[in-house]
Amino acid sequence: MPLVRIALLSSHSRGKPPGFGRRVGEVVYRAMRETINVPAQDHFQVITEHDADGLVFDPGYLGIERSAGYILIQITLNEGRTLEQKKALYRALADGLHAELDVRREDVMVSLVEVKKENWSFGNGLAQYAP
Repeated sequence: MPLVRIALLSSHSRGKPPGFGRRVGEVVYRAMRETINVPAQDHFQVITEHDADGLVFDPGYLGIERSAGYILIQITLNEGRTLEQKKALYRALADGLHAELDVRREDVMVSLVEVKKENWSFGNGLAQYAP
């Protein structure tokens, strides 16, 4: 059960068409399905567009030159993926966003937040994954 948060500068201010954020989300979902075994219909995302004051990032941290096309992808998911799966996800995200939406690979930042399965409730006040 990943919960994905995608933050980017507003499409209008970057000259991107309406719906660009949703298209980013589609690429992210597909990459998760292909690399970290996310099941079908496990699709939960929060996509937010910000003005320049609402999305702060260092344009040169770790020697990576970021532009106004910067996209932050934070994925909260159950713990247990291998390092190889995580690396494959990072590659698939950068490569997929570049190929499909012309996003610079340097502008894709990913943060994984791993939690135990009992930390989810999908509704009805129940912990569906708890033992």
